[in-house]
Amino acid sequence: MKLKKRKAKYAAIFFLCWLGLLIILVDGVLKFQTLVDYFGSSSLVETALLLLVMLPTLAVYRYTKE
Repeated sequence: MKLKKRKAKYAAIFFLCWLGLLIILVDGVLKFQTLVDYFGSSSLVETALLLLVMLPTLAVYRYTKE
């Protein structure tokens, strides 16, 4: 049971760091409205950003050694 907690801890740390980086990048550098204008839909941009956070987090959880 301890091993699963370690995997979850590493995945949570990665999630928080990656989410923070994307928030700084999207809000500060790229501007969210610019992305919406470029892609045409707010929901498409939000979905893409969520996938950019969730998929690497799941990969870290899955491939962390037990």
